[in-house]
Amino acid sequence: MNILILPHVTMNLIVASDYTHYADDILRIIKNFQNEGNLIGPGTRNIVKWIIINKMTLNFKSFKQHNLINRHVYKYYRKSKAKRSFEYAHLLIAKNFFTPKPIAYVEFHDCIGLTSSYYISEQLENAFTLEDVFLNKNSFEDWTEIVKGYTLLIYQLHEQGIEFIDNSPGNFLIKKSNNEYRFFLVDLNRMNFHERFEIPDRFKNFSRLTNSLDILKIISHEYSLLSGISPEHCLEQIVKATNRQKTKRRIKKVLKFYKYFLK
Repeated sequence: MNILILPHVTMNLIVASDYTHYADDILRIIKNFQNEGNLIGPGTRNIVKWIIINKMTLNFKSFKQHNLINRHVYKYYRKSKAKRSFEYAHLLIAKNFFTPKPIAYVEFHDCIGLTSSYYISEQLENAFTLEDVFLNKNSFEDWTEIVKGYTLLIYQLHEQGIEFIDNSPGNFLIKKSNNEYRFFLVDLNRMNFHERFEIPDRFKNFSRLTNSLDILKIISHEYSLLSGISPEHCLEQIVKATNRQKTKRRIKKVLKFYKYFLK
């Protein structure tokens, strides 16, 4: 659905086939997004809110405004983050992975490029994050089983050639059902798809996960059982990738520090 909103501003609204009856409500909420809904998180970068529509709780994610160059890029050369999130969610579901139900995405464009975009999905109730487990292991009696379940999920993604770039613990929602843990991927806009996902690149995919050696040992051992690669090699490569990422973060912080004082 393409609609002219203001002079020189157009909107593109795509709604999943089962949820077309939500279209008017979605537009109404986005029109007054600053004053609608309940904020999730600090809202310092992207703004995420939950809102109830027709007894269904939806999650609205408003992506951070891009600079002038990226606005142009995301209109003419790359799919917006909202569109990628919507399409990748459908792709994951088609491959029998779990993610909150994709409801819709909305893009606004002017003559220069993308001005704003929103991704709307189901809001999962009674879920916790993998980060909750990592930070509060003592609160989860079977935390090692949860870590093993996470490792199985990542291995299955890798076997399908899927690289979940934002593979960090906050991007996995977990629900327990019938004594089994179900993992839902969120923050989907950054993924790579490989015909053959090489082993060294698979290990690099763990670089953003955790600095906890205890957790990395469990992941390495479980990935070894699944892949046939020795646990020692798995651990060595994952730790190397994690340390490289830590170094990059330190350098980035130093550069930000000097940039701030050299203004």
